[in-house]
Amino acid sequence: MIQVAKQTDGRFSVTVEEEGSSSTHTVSLDPDYYQELTGGAISGEELVEKSFRFLLARESKESILSSFDLRVIKRYFPEYEEKIKA
Repeated sequence: MIQVAKQTDGRFSVTVEEEGSSSTHTVSLDPDYYQELTGGAISGEELVEKSFRFLLARESKESILSSFDLRVIKRYFPEYEEKIKA
């Protein structure tokens, strides 16, 4: 289960619960990057959740950085932007 809570504009708290354990993450999202990825079609919370689903399909919750900007995902997974925009 992925829970996303908006803390402030451009900052989200994410809790991932699976297999009896959880991890907590803080994610930053630049408004321009949000527009580039979504065109405003979904909320920031939905984008962050979708991004975590993308990450969890590729790595464990323990491998996800505890605090990061959404832009860094493409450094580790070059296909990120293409998959998220689809």
